Amino acid sequence: MKIKSFLDRCIRSFIAVLMALMVLNVTWQVVSRYVLGDPSSFTDELSRYSMIWLGVLGAAYVSGRNGHLAIDILPERLSGKYLLFLQLLIHGWVIFFGAVVMVWGGGNLVYLSHLLQQKSATLQVPLSWVYGIVPLSGFLVVYYHGYHCFQCFKLRN
Repeated sequence: MKIKSFLDRCIRSFIAVLMALMVLNVTWQVVSRYVLGDPSSFTDELSRYSMIWLGVLGAAYVSGRNGHLAIDILPERLSGKYLLFLQLLIHGWVIFFGAVVMVWGGGNLVYLSHLLQQKSATLQVPLSWVYGIVPLSGFLVVYYHGYHCFQCFKLRN
């Protein structure tokens, strides 16, 4: 529980800082374009990459809070061992997705972009840094849903 609370606080703080930086970045883009008449060249790319980080990390955070989008017609009608089975099945599939697609697939993407030394066009930031949020968020999703599985058994007893 302490690890989850610590992770929640860290992610929530990082998302808030990232959101504030995005607001400042987009504000600077508007000011430089319409007030100064000379649009800044880096702000478009920076806001795009910040939005990727915000979306993927935010999805992991919401997943950890069990606040993700869900169709709950079936869980509302089930109880007891059937509800437990359904919850474990759902968490298991999310863990599978997080591990295979986000951690393994995202890790391969990071490795390949690092190997090819790909850089962003304007910022000249290695794209492996940009893509690094995918496996990191995948680890968080796997951890959070493993935690939720443990909570399902703990609440049952």
